[in-house]
Amino acid sequence: MYRSLIKRLPALGAALGMATMAAPWTAACAADSFSATTPSPQQVAWQNRGFGVLVHFGTNTFLDREWGDGQAPAAVFNPDRVDPGQWARAAKSAGANYLVLVAKHHDGFALWPTQQSDYSVKASPWLNGQGDLVRMTAEAVKREGMGMGVYLSPWDRHEPRYADPKAYDVFYTGQLVELASGYGPLVEWWLDGAGSDGHVYDFEHYVAKLRTYQPNAMVFADTALFEYGDIRWVGNEVGVIEGENWNVIDRHGQLRWRPVEVDTPLHKDFWFWNSKPEFAASLKTVDELMRNYEDSVGRGGQLVLGIAPDRHGLLPDADVKRLAEFGQALERRYGNAANVAATHVKTDARAQAALDNDDDTFWTVTEVNRGVLEVDLGKTVTIDRALTMERLEDGQHVRGYRIEAWDGGRWITLAQAQAVGHMKIDRFAPVSARRVRLRITNSVGVAAIREFKLFAAP
Repeated sequence: MYRSLIKRLPALGAALGMATMAAPWTAACAADSFSATTPSPQQVAWQNRGFGVLVHFGTNTFLDREWGDGQAPAAVFNPDRVDPGQWARAAKSAGANYLVLVAKHHDGFALWPTQQSDYSVKASPWLNGQGDLVRMTAEAVKREGMGMGVYLSPWDRHEPRYADPKAYDVFYTGQLVELASGYGPLVEWWLDGAGSDGHVYDFEHYVAKLRTYQPNAMVFADTALFEYGDIRWVGNEVGVIEGENWNVIDRHGQLRWRPVEVDTPLHKDFWFWNSKPEFAASLKTVDELMRNYEDSVGRGGQLVLGIAPDRHGLLPDADVKRLAEFGQALERRYGNAANVAATHVKTDARAQAALDNDDDTFWTVTEVNRGVLEVDLGKTVTIDRALTMERLEDGQHVRGYRIEAWDGGRWITLAQAQAVGHMKIDRFAPVSARRVRLRITNSVGVAAIREFKLFAAP
């Protein structure tokens, strides 16, 4: 749960001058324009994952809480059938490609046997204090071929050393090193600063340690941690990117490539499982999840969907079913088999590269700052959605585009906007057409389109 972040850290400014400490491999650090700012290979790989899940499970689960106060005894944590394999399989059925585990939430209870504190699974009756839920989850995620991420809350409401920033920095760094060095490669590291009013953290030291063990992990953080984050929070928890989405962020004249991650729970208003009837009633419908997807991934961002195991350590049956239904609906709506542009009248090799259901090939503009990619579907088809993917390795170059259809006498505009980015889904009123085109009306540099897909109206 991200909510308000690091804007409250009054002494952070002096610590924000070492961008190379956070990401020494990010060439964007030296860029002086939006078009020249490019992603690192690690950022490109992360953006290609598209969709992940965020697992909340801990003492709050057993106390019907969203925010723990750090006073719950470790003994309350005692799941009898915990199965991270079920979590990973359910997430994968929805189309997720990575899983981020909340290894320690704000209450301070650690899901691995940390050596920095006694407040962890080793003090609980679960598996007689011999369990390690982070290890179990990492192994389950690996079996499913997904990426593993870790959320380690900087705010700790249990640890007495939190009152002493320097002592707490040592404590937090110790936990960070345990997680970063002991559980295999991580694709993401979450820095959630909720509740950190007035506290000053040594983020420069934290991230330097993280990079030692996990040089390829993407650090999720609010833009206030500008020098240290690789990806940014969207600013809400309802699953929506507002307005045009650009990957390059300007903070006080500094430019960085910071793609956006959109976090929202599977159950409206609930990140942790809860025994109250309101929890079960809050399960999002497939239509609501589809809107979250289209308003996040479909606007060039990344979706991370919050899932919550119950007191047994299992996702509820209704949640497992809903995730599978969502994955099936995504495949029906946006899977390669649904792409009517893949079946088209033969065209030149350049255009074919964007119409082949292959993300590794791409079409580029040939005119200065503009270009047209046209597809002849071979027959009249009624369509209501288009999906466009920009190749971002050399930067985000499209500044304006239109999707147009030939009505027999002229080209009519179906959709238009400025940014494409990693993926842009445009929805429009159903229209019947045989010829459709993507028209790049403005670009900086050589714009490249990985895919241009069209989908038939239901």
